[in-house]
Amino acid sequence: MTRPAVLVTGGATRIGAAIITGFAEAGWHAVIHYNSSAGPADELAATLPSAETVQCDLADTRAATTMVEDLAARLPDWRCLVNSASLFEYDGAEQADGEIYARAMQVNAFAPARIAQAFLAGATSEEGRVVIQVTDMKIANPNPDFFSYTMSKHALASTIAMLAKGAGDARDRVYGLAPGAILASHDQREEETEVSHRLNLLGRKTDVDEIVAAARFLATRAMRSGSTIFVDSGQHLLDQDRDVIWLAREKVRAGGSPA
Repeated sequence: MTRPAVLVTGGATRIGAAIITGFAEAGWHAVIHYNSSAGPADELAATLPSAETVQCDLADTRAATTMVEDLAARLPDWRCLVNSASLFEYDGAEQADGEIYARAMQVNAFAPARIAQAFLAGATSEEGRVVIQVTDMKIANPNPDFFSYTMSKHALASTIAMLAKGAGDARDRVYGLAPGAILASHDQREEETEVSHRLNLLGRKTDVDEIVAAARFLATRAMRSGSTIFVDSGQHLLDQDRDVIWLAREKVRAGGSPA
């Protein structure tokens, strides 16, 4: 193995798959983590120059850390970890759902924190190592929707500075990557997606390739450890009183256009 390696959790589908593909095209060995998406993971791996798949349910913290320990033992140049896997289930500010909260905090916050700790404890790379925690622009522009999800992303964001300050090697970096509305989510229809993705300061759709470019930039260790990049066309600078799913739905019902 002469290529630097990257593990992307949730790397079989959606943004995770785009990040995996971007790193692979740049010459990295791509490790695609999945839970239940074995088919998409295998199909994606087959299209990449150097790739493998690993299965793990992030609800099982011991299994998650064992996955990292096993990879660290056999990857000679494991430079980057991207914690992209996430649960996005609805509950609201009027009443949090205890089961949704428990799942969100485990998969979206605790598991990636423990995976990052295991990576920094065991992975080796002469070039230094990078952790990228994929959060959400909601950490700066929260609203009452997806209450437990948003709490979990705030918790994940809090790990960035703590892990950065606790890293034992001065070459290591820990970053946050906070996307805005990028892909269709929840129960959106196509016309709603076209509107919702432009509800930002620039009035434009943020392309998934911009997320990929940001992740690859962070992997070069070019910023101060503990920093977060928002890739959302300025959405995090707004103060939106609901998730853009509902803001767009109201706009579409009122006859608004995507432009």
